[in-house]
Amino acid sequence: MKYTNQMIKLILASKSKVRKEILDKNNILNEVEPSNVDEEIVKKSLIKEKASPKIISKNLAELKANRVSKKRGENLVLGADSVIDLDGELISKPKDRKEALEILRKLNGRKHNLISSVCISINGSMIWNYTDVAILTMKKIIEKDLKKYLSKISDEALYAYNVYQIEGEGKNLFSNIQGDHDTIMGLPVQKIKEYLNNYK
Repeated sequence: MKYTNQMIKLILASKSKVRKEILDKNNILNEVEPSNVDEEIVKKSLIKEKASPKIISKNLAELKANRVSKKRGENLVLGADSVIDLDGELISKPKDRKEALEILRKLNGRKHNLISSVCISINGSMIWNYTDVAILTMKKIIEKDLKKYLSKISDEALYAYNVYQIEGEGKNLFSNIQGDHDTIMGLPVQKIKEYLNNYK
């Protein structure tokens, strides 16, 4: 049975406008129901257990999907999570502009992995998951220009795009970008479509 947007609707367990936009652009019928998972508590617990950033991203995507899926029965629920892995150190989205500047200082002149995980659950259990990695190398940028970059970015974009808005000003921060654009935006949508195409 081939996937069409009339046949399958995904419940997106996220309030991310960016992820919703990606689903909409790809004609995947969707409805938003945020999971309200306390990500920081989960991350701290997993870091204590010495979990890798990849495992943390995957676990969070699954936790979000399962939480909403328990309430949505037979509906397919999509959970997603993105993190930055800087030489094994987990870097999360900034809470404020001061933290955003600290993150940019850490990434400055260095290569890092951006990890995006997705999970589909039904009746409270995961039935499919996928994790993709993009590799980004940031230029060496002087402090004044880092601050100038941040001053151009709206609060909404800053907190939605892992401190760099790759579709706008953010692309100028990097000397090299390897990987899928949608992965960098937080949702490797082609793999989701492949799964839905084969979903019975």
